Amino acid sequence: TDDPQDPTLSTVGLARADALAERLRDAPLVAAYATEFRRTQQTARPAADAHGLTIGAYFARGPAAESAAHWKQAHRRGTVLVVGHSNTVPDLVAALCGCTTQPMDDTEYDRLSIVRVDAAGRATLEVQRYGGTLP
Repeated sequence: TDDPQDPTLSTVGLARADALAERLRDAPLVAAYATEFRRTQQTARPAADAHGLTIGAYFARGPAAESAAHWKQAHRRGTVLVVGHSNTVPDLVAALCGCTTQPMDDTEYDRLSIVRVDAAGRATLEVQRYGGTLP
């Protein structure tokens, strides 16, 4: 409600960001990316801070294939966190894994799409939820 063009996360959203950081606590996080919007930056912040990382920005409306290619080239090892939006995440995931993804409703905030790329470049997708029951 603070800025209709670039709102901050709600209290529940901030709690979900903390839950994401907890979920990634033991992951070998080597990079974190978020769009230019406040809410994605705030979602990535706790996990990035816990791993001593700065958050790299990517353009929300940029071509998914270009972002995916950049991330795959730049990060051949480790875990990379990418925080996006309901209207961009499915395309980004599809570009990263070369697979079909499900659309995402704009009220879906807890989808965790895990794309694993092996040494031969083959990718798999696993979709999970994080955060459990939040207030």
